Amino acid sequence: MRVLGIPWDFAAILVVLAVIVPWRGAVRIRELLSRPNLGTRERLALYGSTIAFQWIAAGVIIWRAAARGVTPLQLGLAIGHSTRTIAVAIGMTTLLAIVQWQGLKQLRKMTPDPNSRLVQFREKILPQNSVESLVFAALACTVAVCEELIYRGFVFAVVIMAAGGSLTIAILISAAIFSAAHAYQGRQGMVMTFLLGGLFALTRVWTLSLVPAIVTHLVVDLISGLSRAAALRHAPVVDGAGPGS
Repeated sequence: MRVLGIPWDFAAILVVLAVIVPWRGAVRIRELLSRPNLGTRERLALYGSTIAFQWIAAGVIIWRAAARGVTPLQLGLAIGHSTRTIAVAIGMTTLLAIVQWQGLKQLRKMTPDPNSRLVQFREKILPQNSVESLVFAALACTVAVCEELIYRGFVFAVVIMAAGGSLTIAILISAAIFSAAHAYQGRQGMVMTFLLGGLFALTRVWTLSLVPAIVTHLVVDLISGLSRAAALRHAPVVDGAGPGS
């Protein structure tokens, strides 16, 4: 059985990724953000459950893709142009790392809007001590590999099948579904994620590999997440109250 020219199980996975994952993620993060405070236990539980879900999702996708005869090259798991892949990985990672650091420096100079979803997410969900940072690093590695496999690998390949080989449609739809999965970050976060998703998809097209996107995704997430913990560890103590109080 085929739906829109693709196998039914591929269609079912797309529905889960485009509808159920964004809905469930938004509900879960909304519930966490509604709490006055989050402790280490809650953050570690969130990180651990996300790691488990991502690997399970990636495993199911690899299983179904292999069963349907989808090749590693179609999923972006092969390195088609090794020199180009390495050059793009280094160049894009360096560029986005610089942009990320500059953006964080600007944010530190601005008065944060407490009503901003991104500010609330950063304050409550990102790691705040060394233990949380260690688990967050494992989460960042998982997300970089699994999300690139899921969105720039599987979703991209399936849309190519359904759209008659149109790279433009594959880039836009894979970026849109990737953005929807980050709906919990609010409108600004979704726009930023869509742009990054489109950029990562372009590197996948040009290099025939997910490696540049995986490396850059990892570095961007590590800078974004661990900078929060580092800032808290070096924050000055005022009236006997420190970051962990």
